Amino acid sequence: MIDPARLPGPWRRFAATGWYLPFAVVLFALSLLPELRGYGTRLGDVPTHSFDAPAVVVVAVQCLPLAVCRRWPFAALGLVSLGFAADQLRGYHSPAGTALPLALIVAGYALGRHRRAAVALFTAAYAVLALALSRLGSGESPDEYVTFYLALALAWGIGVWLRATRAAEAERRRRVAQDTRTAERARIARELHDVVTHHVTAMVVQAEAARYLTVSPDRLDHALTAVSDTGRLAITDLRHLLDLLAPGHTGEDREPAAGRLLTLVEQTRRAGQPVEFTEEGTPAESTGSAGLVAYRVVQEALTNALKYAHGSRTSVQVRHGDREISVEVGTDAPASQDVSASQDAPRAVSPTGGSGRGLAGLRERVDVLGGEFSAGARAGGGFVVRARIPAGSGS
Repeated sequence: MIDPARLPGPWRRFAATGWYLPFAVVLFALSLLPELRGYGTRLGDVPTHSFDAPAVVVVAVQCLPLAVCRRWPFAALGLVSLGFAADQLRGYHSPAGTALPLALIVAGYALGRHRRAAVALFTAAYAVLALALSRLGSGESPDEYVTFYLALALAWGIGVWLRATRAAEAERRRRVAQDTRTAERARIARELHDVVTHHVTAMVVQAEAARYLTVSPDRLDHALTAVSDTGRLAITDLRHLLDLLAPGHTGEDREPAAGRLLTLVEQTRRAGQPVEFTEEGTPAESTGSAGLVAYRVVQEALTNALKYAHGSRTSVQVRHGDREISVEVGTDAPASQDVSASQDAPRAVSPTGGSGRGLAGLRERVDVLGGEFSAGARAGGGFVVRARIPAGSGS
């Protein structure tokens, strides 16, 4: 079955409104059949009149406006109502009277700004019709006129309900689209934070250290080389992030290679942070997003160690299980006095400082996969970040 939403604009509009014309023509033709004359809607007790030339006009006025009722609902409803009134007053009682509730449904659905005016005019016109039928000697009681009016009001209410349903669905889709955009912006912000913050922090620390190595050309060259290497890694990760944002990207995060964790640790060591790295178990062939999240946890924890506890001993433990990856990164409490050669060297502060935006992003990443995340001070001083991340092809 063809989805109208996927059709080009003109064809989509035809799929939504094109059935009105054939329906109007079919109803017009059926109303002219001799076998069906006198079997239509009968309001009041006006005797059935034989079909004549004016009857064809009355039937046409009732049926044919349905062809344009979606585009001009107010005008179509007015013509159909006029034809219905003439049909009842003349006593034709044709099946064309079916067009009135249909016109009311479409008008209730399509009209927005002029809905109250339409209701007021239609009610007034119906009251005039009821009085005119009574003047002609109709035997209908007032209750029967009210009952028929309520039936017409129900048709109008169906159209209004359909319009409200469509508006609610449009609002739901708008909220879903907005939430999707917000989630995507948050994902991009997390990626930028993880990629840029770590590398730039390492470069800043290395550059600051190089200021105090001018007396040792070899150590200075080593420090500047570390800055260059870190910059190249930053460019590589930023290119990968740009690939994720490319329009043709599938939306799947590429899992870091197995050696990326060791590269990350080595980069942190070159920045002057003593890191002990332990990796247990064998990474599964397919861990879904768990491998990337584990990498980001280690990356963010080492970044915080560089920023807030530079020079303090840091340990990284990664355990690969059958169904999960466990990560623990601990940093000792920084020394109260920095033993650098100059008093101008940057002093370490508590790892609990900063905005915490990176840790909050990590918690969201882990929670999405159904894992557990914690970060805080540990007994004896220092800071520890722990994460348990479910791994598998479905992650």
